[in-house]
Amino acid sequence: MGSSNLSQQPPPEDEWIRTYLKLLPEWQPLALSHQSMIPISISRVNQFDAARLDIEMSAMLKEQLVKVFSLMKPGMLFQYEPELDAFLEFLIWRFSIWVDKPTPGNALMNLRYRDERAMDSIGKVRTGLEGPGLTIAQKIWYCIATVGGQYTWARLQSFSAFRRWGDSEQRPLARRAWIFIQRIEGLYKAASFGNLLIFLYTGRFRNLIERVLQARLVYGSPNMNRAVSFEYMNRQLVWNEFSEMLLLLLPLLNSTSMKKILSPFSKDKSSSSEVDDDTCPICQAIPTIPFLALPCQHR
Repeated sequence: MGSSNLSQQPPPEDEWIRTYLKLLPEWQPLALSHQSMIPISISRVNQFDAARLDIEMSAMLKEQLVKVFSLMKPGMLFQYEPELDAFLEFLIWRFSIWVDKPTPGNALMNLRYRDERAMDSIGKVRTGLEGPGLTIAQKIWYCIATVGGQYTWARLQSFSAFRRWGDSEQRPLARRAWIFIQRIEGLYKAASFGNLLIFLYTGRFRNLIERVLQARLVYGSPNMNRAVSFEYMNRQLVWNEFSEMLLLLLPLLNSTSMKKILSPFSKDKSSSSEVDDDTCPICQAIPTIPFLALPCQHR
């Protein structure tokens, strides 16, 4: 009886607190995993437009920089074009990504970079756009891959083409180096194409550098639209294509045959008859200065 009474005694009042504290470490990862897995969809068009705007911005800066050296010897900057492109890309990286700010194209498209690796350990989320920016290591590797990688590849391509490594009469070492470069380029293009297909399906990591660094583009503000409207550009493209089509088709049309087709619908019959009298009976062309013989009235 004594032992049964001891086993039926109620637990202490603070027993539930100890049980809660004991099970809390097991509950927290489950709760955080459910809270941080908010699916978000970033517009693929915005991401491609941001990349295109960054390229246009670099081209504008390059054009302005070339104008500074316009009075120097012609063609001098051509041999230093890779260095010039690398310098401009470094300036854009230094004053945007390095200081945790979006690039000009990303800013216009309301995009920013986020460290996707840190999303597993993030706390409570509200919109799915939360998350820290890139780490210092990610920023440095991004600069090395974009600025340094593009410069190195451009210099290697120009040097190999100048030395004619691809010619069959070159020494075996240069020929092998050329074949190796071509294979590396083919593998990179194949990997980029595969990444493009994955990006079109998932909407994450538009190029290989972002995928390797786990740097994902997300919206900077969930309630702000992109700052660029393409309505005027689309209208301008339509009119440009229409004008080019007219410039292509109008020279192919015969003006005389068109006048004959439209003459029944003309209101001025007398003028049309006069024009018909002035035309050449052989070639149907209108002479610039018709001559009339007198008194026979022959032309």
